[in-house]
Amino acid sequence: MKAVLGISAFYHDAAAALVVDGKVVAAAQEERFTRLKHDADFPVQAIGYCLKEAGITPADLDAVGFYEKPLAKFDRLLETYVAFAPAGFMAFLKSLPVWLQKKLYLPREIRKGLAGGYQKAIVFCEHHEAHAASAFFPSPFAEAAILTMDGVGEWATSSIGVGHGHQVELLYEQHFPHSLGLLYSAFTYFTGFKVNSGEYKLMGLAPYGEPRYVDRIYDQLIDLKEDGSFRMDQSYFDYCAGLVMTSKKFATLFDGPPRAAESKLTDREMDIAASIQVVTEEIVMRMAKHAHAVTGQKNLCLAGGVALNCVANGKLLSDGPFERLWIQPAAGDAGGALGVALLIWHQLMENARTPAANDSQSGSLLGPAFSFDQVKTYLDGVGAKYQVFETDAALIDHVAGLMASEKVIGWFQGRMEFGPRALGSRSILGDARSRQMQSVMNLKIKFRESFRPFAPVVLEERVHEYFDTPEHLASPYMLLVANVKHDKRLPTNGADQALKGIDKLKFPRSVVPAITHVDYSARLQTADRERHGRYYELIKRFEEKTGCPVIINTSFNVRGEPIVCTPADAFRCFMATEMDVLVLDRCVLLKEDQPKGQGVDREGYLRQFKLD
Repeated sequence: MKAVLGISAFYHDAAAALVVDGKVVAAAQEERFTRLKHDADFPVQAIGYCLKEAGITPADLDAVGFYEKPLAKFDRLLETYVAFAPAGFMAFLKSLPVWLQKKLYLPREIRKGLAGGYQKAIVFCEHHEAHAASAFFPSPFAEAAILTMDGVGEWATSSIGVGHGHQVELLYEQHFPHSLGLLYSAFTYFTGFKVNSGEYKLMGLAPYGEPRYVDRIYDQLIDLKEDGSFRMDQSYFDYCAGLVMTSKKFATLFDGPPRAAESKLTDREMDIAASIQVVTEEIVMRMAKHAHAVTGQKNLCLAGGVALNCVANGKLLSDGPFERLWIQPAAGDAGGALGVALLIWHQLMENARTPAANDSQSGSLLGPAFSFDQVKTYLDGVGAKYQVFETDAALIDHVAGLMASEKVIGWFQGRMEFGPRALGSRSILGDARSRQMQSVMNLKIKFRESFRPFAPVVLEERVHEYFDTPEHLASPYMLLVANVKHDKRLPTNGADQALKGIDKLKFPRSVVPAITHVDYSARLQTADRERHGRYYELIKRFEEKTGCPVIINTSFNVRGEPIVCTPADAFRCFMATEMDVLVLDRCVLLKEDQPKGQGVDREGYLRQFKLD
């Protein structure tokens, strides 16, 4: 047996991933264990989980890798400070302590994190090399073009590469400070959302607005080339030298100061969101076309934080030059841990690779699982009231009936997902046919902005009946957007045309209104029996009861909280929100049966995530 551990840490979403004899056996983000959203500290608990899952110790590891080169990254920090001095002095001072304490001494930190049990070499790969490896090696393709796009690694901000067999090669790079990820994050910041976590909110806000700032962005902010490369006018930005993303000049260009966090959204923010989304889609499309031209490949693999922009991905699939796409479900920094582990196994150790028919990431269900006995022991310990179902068929029939009566279901089954999306193991589920469900789930359960859309999960064999996709399109990782088919849309009476902004929510747009965004789009997940087991069977039974093969799937958490990991996490979230039903393995809890406040300080729980 040979085992390789990959680690990402100290920037965003620390994680660990373990590859044993070429198989990805475990991967998880540190935040799921510490309950600190986007925890960037060294992933001690994630590493401990991975080793435990494989039944090994640090001494059994054959190699350990880190997802970037810290000295090269520090070199970029120093050069940037010198280039902008003295303007960047405060930003430099703010970042310096963590570099002097940890980042420049990563071998020491890694060995310390492995409790001194690992004495072999530590491999450091380049950041975008880790992204490229995470995109290609688990993919179902023997060869493919590779496109990586994010904020910044050492110097690279995007790259084009190619994968063949057990090798990846980067061909072209764009360098800091010109970055699609940082450009999108600048607009995230300016519209009042948190950088590195609010980008998907900006994407969700875009359909409410009109792209009236597109020409301004092209004329003033960026010089875009035909191959997708571009240069940014740094006088409009402040991320090189300051402590914020945009400058006063940026505010003048976009009609006023940045929106204050949590303040009312205006037409301006919606129009800005629509505009930067259009620009982002154009840049991604040009990069992809260039990748196709220079590699001659028919398949494309994507990774990096920008690859989580599922609207752009949907446009690539429908209008781009590639026949097939595969997108790393943990496309951000967490996926770098998996990338470096696979890079070591295949490229450095020269182990052969046989692509799997779907992919080799096991549905990205790579986190901890809890047995029925563990669940039951926990529930008994907190005095919960629950019903046990002896068979899957009885469980699924009962839960499908509850969902059909518009109950909101907390669904906790099997192994936890790796990556930012809940994919049917740690999910909140609901009836997509309900006109009230989006508002109820946003405001009373997720405690988040009312404009946020919910994603559908649909039986893979029925996807083309409800959405504009090819038959049997596989989208198990919720990384593609498609439009609801015209015959599933509701007729309009003209009144909806006069609605603007958030008021667009007042008009139901399809027979599955809870998952249909205001532009008729939906962020698709498909379910199949092989990957999804009980989850698939639940949707199938729901269809048998209602005639609808589509339900809502959103992550099992409240705003500001990591997705739940353990039965205890799930029970606390269930009791602190207005969720109706909790399904833990074969145990079903009804909210109405639980003693009020049983085992949970609701106010303290919500205060923890600033939701009180």
